[in-house]
Amino acid sequence: MKKLEFSIEIKASKEKVWDSLWNDQNYRKWTALFLPGSYYEGELKESSDVRFLSPGGHGLFAMVEKVIPFQSMHFLHFGLIIDGISQEKTFKDGAIEQYDLYENEKGTKLTVTLKTEEEYKTYFNNSFPRALAVVKEIAEN
Repeated sequence: MKKLEFSIEIKASKEKVWDSLWNDQNYRKWTALFLPGSYYEGELKESSDVRFLSPGGHGLFAMVEKVIPFQSMHFLHFGLIIDGISQEKTFKDGAIEQYDLYENEKGTKLTVTLKTEEEYKTYFNNSFPRALAVVKEIAEN
């Protein structure tokens, strides 16, 4: 597993950044940078199961590990979903996806931390900065 970290400064309150990340309509906008039509199913509350899906029913299944509203949203990914069906737990070491917001004098710093398979490193290094730019645009407008 490879650890990656991405950060962006956003001239908006942490509440506005939070809404830009997790409001369903906003989520669909910024995650379209990974795959158009992406969405999630499930409740974003601690210990809840959540499914991150594409329009074709492929994606990842995970658990919400930690939620502190307007501050932290942490997911623990377990495996793949193919044609709408969760596969065996394919991520043996547990892939993580963590969003942490830090308010400062400029607004809010958003930091995303991933622990992922080596094969996805280039994909995330190319995609996440562009996706976070969309979050910034949503929050600042």
